[in-house]
Amino acid sequence: AYVPRILCLGPSSSGGSSREGEELAYQLLLLAPLEWLLLREEPAAGLAQLQENNRPSPLCGHVFKVGEPTYSCRECAADPTCVLCMQCFLGSVHKEHRYRMTTSGGGGFCDCGDAEAWKRGPYCQKHTPTDRHTEEDPVAQLPADMVARGYSIFSIILKYAVDLLTCDQEEQLPAGLEPPERGDTYYCMLFNDEVHTYEQVIYTLQKAVNCSQKEAVSFATMVDRDGRKSVRYGDFQFCDQAKSVIVRNTSRQSKPLRVQVMHSSVVAHQCFALKALSWMGQIIQYSDGLRRILCQVGLQNGPEGENSSLVDRLMLNDSKMWKGARNIYHQLLMNSLLMDLKYKKIFAIQFAKVTHLINTQRLQTDFMEDDHERVVSVTSLSVQLFTVPTMARMLMVEQNLMTTIIRTFVDHLRHRDLQGRFQFDRYTAQQAFKFGRVQSLIGDLKYVLITRPSEWTNQLRLKFLEGLDAFLDLLKCMQGMDPVVRQVGQHIEMEPEWEAAFTLQMKLTHIISMIQEWCSTDEHVLIDAYRKCLSALSQCHCGLPDGEQPISLSLAGHTVDTFRYQVSQDKVSIHLPVCRLLAGLHVLLSRTELSSRVPEQLPLGELSPPLLIELPLRCLVLCAQVHAGMWRRNGFSLINQIYYYHNVKCRVEMFDKDIIMLQAGASMMDPNHFLMIVLSRFELFNIFNSADVRKRYREANKDVVQQNNTLIEEMLHLIIMVVGERYVAGVGQVEPFDEVRREIIHQLSIRPMAHSELVKALPENGNKETGLEGVIDIVASFKSPGVTGRGLYELRPEWNKNFNLYFHHYSRADQSKAEEAQRKLRRQKGEDTALPPPLPPPLCPLFGSLVNLLQCDVLLSVEGAVLQWAVESSGGGWTESMLQRVLHLVAMSLLEEQQQLENNRDDDVTFNYTYKITREAPSPSGSVLALLETLQKAPQLEVHKDMITWIIKVTKCKHGPYCSLEHICGVPQTVRDRDKAERKRKAEMARLRREKIMAQMSEMQKHFINENKELFQQSLEELEASTSAAVCVGPRRVGRAEHRQLVTCILCQEEQEVRGHSRAMVLAAFVQRSTVLSKNRRHIRQEPLFMHPDLSLGIHTASCGHIMHAICWQRYFEAVQLKEQRRQQRLRGHTSYDVENGEFLCPLCECLSNTVIPLFVNHPTLEAWLNTTNQQIATLHSAHRKQSDGQSPFSSSIREMITTFSVSTYKVGLKLNPNEQDPRVPVLSWSTCAYTIQSIERLLMEEEKPLFGSLPCRQDDCLSSLTRFSSACWTVAPLKTVHTHFIRLFTALFPDSQVENTPCILDTDMFHLLVYSVLSYSSVQSLDQSGCSVVDSAHLHLLHLVTVAHLVQILLTSTTGSEEEILTCQLYNTLRKHLGSVLPQVSSGWQLWRCVKAGILPFLRAAALFFHYLNSTAPPADLLGPGHWEALCSFLSLPSNLLQVHQNQHTLLEPLIYRFPRESNRLIELPEDYSVLINQASSFTCPRSGGDKSRAPTLCLVCGSMLCSQSYCCQTEVEGEDVGACTAHTFTCGAGVGLFLRVRESQVLFVAGKTKGSFYPPPYLDDYGETDQGLKRGNPLHLCQERYRKIERLWRQHGIAEVIGHAQEANQTLVAIDWQHL
Repeated sequence: AYVPRILCLGPSSSGGSSREGEELAYQLLLLAPLEWLLLREEPAAGLAQLQENNRPSPLCGHVFKVGEPTYSCRECAADPTCVLCMQCFLGSVHKEHRYRMTTSGGGGFCDCGDAEAWKRGPYCQKHTPTDRHTEEDPVAQLPADMVARGYSIFSIILKYAVDLLTCDQEEQLPAGLEPPERGDTYYCMLFNDEVHTYEQVIYTLQKAVNCSQKEAVSFATMVDRDGRKSVRYGDFQFCDQAKSVIVRNTSRQSKPLRVQVMHSSVVAHQCFALKALSWMGQIIQYSDGLRRILCQVGLQNGPEGENSSLVDRLMLNDSKMWKGARNIYHQLLMNSLLMDLKYKKIFAIQFAKVTHLINTQRLQTDFMEDDHERVVSVTSLSVQLFTVPTMARMLMVEQNLMTTIIRTFVDHLRHRDLQGRFQFDRYTAQQAFKFGRVQSLIGDLKYVLITRPSEWTNQLRLKFLEGLDAFLDLLKCMQGMDPVVRQVGQHIEMEPEWEAAFTLQMKLTHIISMIQEWCSTDEHVLIDAYRKCLSALSQCHCGLPDGEQPISLSLAGHTVDTFRYQVSQDKVSIHLPVCRLLAGLHVLLSRTELSSRVPEQLPLGELSPPLLIELPLRCLVLCAQVHAGMWRRNGFSLINQIYYYHNVKCRVEMFDKDIIMLQAGASMMDPNHFLMIVLSRFELFNIFNSADVRKRYREANKDVVQQNNTLIEEMLHLIIMVVGERYVAGVGQVEPFDEVRREIIHQLSIRPMAHSELVKALPENGNKETGLEGVIDIVASFKSPGVTGRGLYELRPEWNKNFNLYFHHYSRADQSKAEEAQRKLRRQKGEDTALPPPLPPPLCPLFGSLVNLLQCDVLLSVEGAVLQWAVESSGGGWTESMLQRVLHLVAMSLLEEQQQLENNRDDDVTFNYTYKITREAPSPSGSVLALLETLQKAPQLEVHKDMITWIIKVTKCKHGPYCSLEHICGVPQTVRDRDKAERKRKAEMARLRREKIMAQMSEMQKHFINENKELFQQSLEELEASTSAAVCVGPRRVGRAEHRQLVTCILCQEEQEVRGHSRAMVLAAFVQRSTVLSKNRRHIRQEPLFMHPDLSLGIHTASCGHIMHAICWQRYFEAVQLKEQRRQQRLRGHTSYDVENGEFLCPLCECLSNTVIPLFVNHPTLEAWLNTTNQQIATLHSAHRKQSDGQSPFSSSIREMITTFSVSTYKVGLKLNPNEQDPRVPVLSWSTCAYTIQSIERLLMEEEKPLFGSLPCRQDDCLSSLTRFSSACWTVAPLKTVHTHFIRLFTALFPDSQVENTPCILDTDMFHLLVYSVLSYSSVQSLDQSGCSVVDSAHLHLLHLVTVAHLVQILLTSTTGSEEEILTCQLYNTLRKHLGSVLPQVSSGWQLWRCVKAGILPFLRAAALFFHYLNSTAPPADLLGPGHWEALCSFLSLPSNLLQVHQNQHTLLEPLIYRFPRESNRLIELPEDYSVLINQASSFTCPRSGGDKSRAPTLCLVCGSMLCSQSYCCQTEVEGEDVGACTAHTFTCGAGVGLFLRVRESQVLFVAGKTKGSFYPPPYLDDYGETDQGLKRGNPLHLCQERYRKIERLWRQHGIAEVIGHAQEANQTLVAIDWQHL
């Protein structure tokens, strides 16, 4: 009766206080009494006592949260599912090993302390078991009365919870729990499913319960997180009405959302049941004794007999529960049953029974029908149980687990054809979902087989072979599925289904390999398995149609009987798993040497070699015919199947095994018969059978000739593979190590590759290992990456001799690349370009007779025929690659013969290939050797000449005295010397030619200088002028000589001089708000005229430096606008620029721009605004009243452009609509000028570059145009406005009673003040041509004034003998006199002076840049290098002892916080090890949905805030639009620009505004110099400082928007992403 009074009293959204009250009442009134009852004392003390007496088990058992980092040791883990939590990992030996780091999906637990999970180092420092931990029963440690109380409390509560969670009643409570008075209060409860989208749910809820979008989003988020949420509270009718609306709205496309109207007391009790389960989970953490009591209670069988225990009931009702309830009871099972080693075994048996045996139909069907992910299903616990080797063996023996899983799986795939093979429906999303469900069973099977047994018992053998029978039944259903028939005439109408079959094949690949590994560990099992597999194959062969006609073939004096079958006409299938399993087992017989030791036990006599090779051969012929273009009309499905057949994911159990099967067959047959069957299946028999057929083909259709040529090439390639592919342990005498090494050598022969590319190119085993690490350093050297790119492995030169041009895993493209690379390499070394095959390893005895293929008559006649065609070489009857393959075969035969001779010197050698090719004449024109000698002289075969020479030389060698292989592989000395001399001569000629060209160029240069003497003279004078003491401000200013500036418009290509009255020329520019220099991002400034020293928000201008006519630009921009309007509304996706905001791409470099800066020449009239009134403040006031507007010095088009840029800056800076009359317009133009100069000065300082001469020309042009524009922009504003500004600025330096609210000197950024006053001063002059010295002296006075003001600012904010020291002290003391005791007493003047110098340097550097661009003064040479104080002062016409400009200043009364020089902002410090970040992110909870884990935690790199990105819960409204957390954050932190690190994806995210964003490589690299975006590979990641600095530099240069623009132009998919939701 208490429960409904405390929990769920009405709508849960009624504010936080009631929730907290409910929580408190529940703790005090419901849980505390239970704890008192159990402990019989104050709970806190009692639990502490329990914990103290407890002897904890060594298991860690930490349950992972979503996104938490997990670590698996690649050297010591028993399998990839064994993981450690971060704490255990850091305290273990594994952190020194090779490990894999991943993020958890939630729900698994840490395996530290489980000895079976680790080959070594099972315990971390914390969990190392103590000596006293023995096998005694932990319950015996507890007092007897507590044990009794524990039993009764746990059984009552667990039964109560199970009853409530598994009951089907929505209104009735179990007997005995009904409340005394039953009110009419109900909840409308909405449940989660995996079918409906967020949007559907939100839309439906808004309709059904009449709530706002925000509330609907919150409901949907809760439903998704907890699995259910009440969306309405009230009487029955009120709730039922909402239910019917929801059901009606969601039942149109699919099954409706699940909604229940539940009585409030039922909901309350269910809530309490979950809390009680959590409470039990917490209590048992204190004592292993209590844990064991709970295990006993849970697994005790109920009155109904078997499988009726409370845990069984929970598992059987799993699919009826909602996500939140499942998670809580799964957690309890993990904390109790899986942590107690004794009960883990009992639970494993129950689990296997419940999930697979009795209720196989019920539970798995439930799970198939259940619309939740497998992660939240109880079946996902299989990974915790089946991967423990002892459990897996026990379940296999006692519960026959392997057979059960396979049988259940086969029963689920019900679609069969008439022959009983699988036949899948079209692969729709629904189909894929269901198929994915069924495949989870394969996952369980993989867990069971993942560790192979070290010792076998008879029971285990029996059960394993029983399981193998079931598995062979499964493979028989796959053998021959999805057969294809060649389409002739018209194209196939509908692509047949092929994906499901290949998905199944990929899932089973590892299991097939694991079964072979199990077989290899026990001889009896292997022999039985081989027998079973053979009989399964013969059953499959019985199914082959019998109506095939027998035919007899004869060629080269041999005859063979076979039957008529044509791949190009009959059915053929690519799926032959039974055949391939047999091939795998056959290799094992050879590897374990059983075939030679106990041949009598093996059914080798029952093998019929022609039948063995039949199906794999058909499959390989199918591939050859597809290559030859004979199956084009069968569409893409067949091409995809062929692709996957060769692909690294499938080839181990498909293509590779087919080659092995052919090798097995060929080694048991007469080689001539084998080759004749191959020729027949390739449909080439007639071509080689008679000479005239070939002639007849030449007249035939050109397509047919081409097809036949390709087929002959493919057939020769197949023979090369069958004889030459010996790098499988069991076929050749090699180790797995050699196989991996050979793969890597051939991959790196194509080109240098990154580690991840090599891993992808190698097949993984069941433990996700490729064996790469053990081999790579032997064969390759590593080159680490720079700031971009990735680390690459290059093949060491000594391994090039192992290159085989016809390596069987090369695709055609790979082969030609590798051939090209190898020939190039040999040419560079000055060797011949022959690529003979490498020496093959010897074959195992079982496959020994394969070599006879090379010397059999049929192959010799084929070789002869091809060489004969090449000699005649008329018509298109042969191809060069055909010849190349024949040469390769001949070379292989010679090497094989050589090896045989060396290995068996005394015995007679049966291999006599040289004899055959020299004596026998297969064609009228002589032997194979004679044909080769003829070809050696053929001019059209230049490429193959070296190879032919090599062969002839080796053959001649054989005739002469005995010579060794080493000698053969080298090239004869005489040939070498001849080649060397030839190359030397060529090099000498090239050198002479180079020298001649250089002499000619030098002559032309001198001639040019003589012709243009005066030009050079002029530039030398300029150079001298710049080295003499240049001054850029004041009466002694050095101006640049007037020179005409000619520029070309990038749009019309017309050249024009920049003049004040000509047509306007403009630069494309991008203006943006910026907080890069900001010291206080939250500070909002009101008054644009005075910039606060914290630079809280600036306006930055950048340009790409490309120049256009204003009129050309206007036309271009109008065209862009029109194009945008013409695009239909429905097609209007985003573009990478926003035309409505005035954005466009520069027509030349596609750089993002949003305005243009007009170009100005350095015009003397600009400076001729002389001072008519004296420089006194009073006259300025009176001037206002009688000032008339002067004549503007610019043409109308230039004035129009000035307005354009001013208004753009105003619009961006203040985020207002354009208004030309606003007095703030010129101020913002000056502001962007000052801010841009400041940010560039900071950049140069940080990168330690000189002030002048190191800027790229685009920045130089931008600053130059911007400064000149700013000095002219007042001409389009009303004079009165500019004068008012000047008066106010001036009073900041000289107080004036007439002007109010002048800011304090400490609240003003002095450089902005200098720029504003210098630029506004121009307007105070009226038009008079008497010269410009007054302006200059005024500029100098202003500079002096502002410098002193800045000195005062620095001294007021400074924290700590020469003349400089004394003067500093004097000024400081003057200030102290005025300010009383605000400033501290300072004894040493030099500390102050050092402080002042450092503080004022940024200001002086920025001023130098400003006046350099304003007055076009060339900088002195001293400033082109590292900055010098004296040079800087003299350039600015200041004394190097700055304090001499000191005049007495007005008093100041406010202490200050800003220190000068301001430190540059940096991006936040990132940890060196990436897992630290993952760990931080895993403990970060969403700030809005009470303590829920964030799914996409994202770190702001500017300020370090962690945000909950990409989720509905954290959306906020910005400017009337809902945006995600990252986008909202950019507006407060980066003025619309943001840099973020998505922690779970290891990806940097750039955002600019609401519609633009892009991804950028993260600064974290693994040991192989590669990023791991998406954390898929799991290699440990470490911070690369250079890459992080590069990102920081981009940010400081304000280049983020530009990077995004270029990325979106290059990759259109980026444009479609809704960046604002991130």
